Amino acid sequence: MVQQTADRFRAAVEKGDIGAIEELFASDVRFYSPVKFTPFEGRPMVMGLFGVLLRTFEDFRYIGRFEGAAESSAPAAAGDGGGAMDASVLLFRTTVRGKEIHGIDLLHFDEDGLIKEFTVMVRPQSAVAALGAAVYEGLVADGLVPGPDAAPQS
Repeated sequence: MVQQTADRFRAAVEKGDIGAIEELFASDVRFYSPVKFTPFEGRPMVMGLFGVLLRTFEDFRYIGRFEGAAESSAPAAAGDGGGAMDASVLLFRTTVRGKEIHGIDLLHFDEDGLIKEFTVMVRPQSAVAALGAAVYEGLVADGLVPGPDAAPQS
């Protein structure tokens, strides 16, 4: 089941099929970004982020995959951290604002075969900076995060 989910995810991303991507995420999915310390949490927020990512990547393509198990990034207090979960690593290449990015997507799966946790790692540092700026602008434009001019909340 996990391999099927990884295959379906890869195909949906490569087609830019946001609806097919959404049905593969658990409702309480966590997305760990290379440019944000805390994860994006919950299907609505993660799907908003994926909408931005699909618009931001210029020539996204997966180039390989590894299967296995890995511990969750969630703290053990969250109820599902500390133990190994089925996982897939998808290697990718893309370009953002003229910077070539090499990266991996680490997918952790829940007991139903849905993506419970998604971690992205990219290199080089200059590409991380370009990706972070482009994604932030997209999140602000879509109203998913406050812009730099937003008034502080009291």
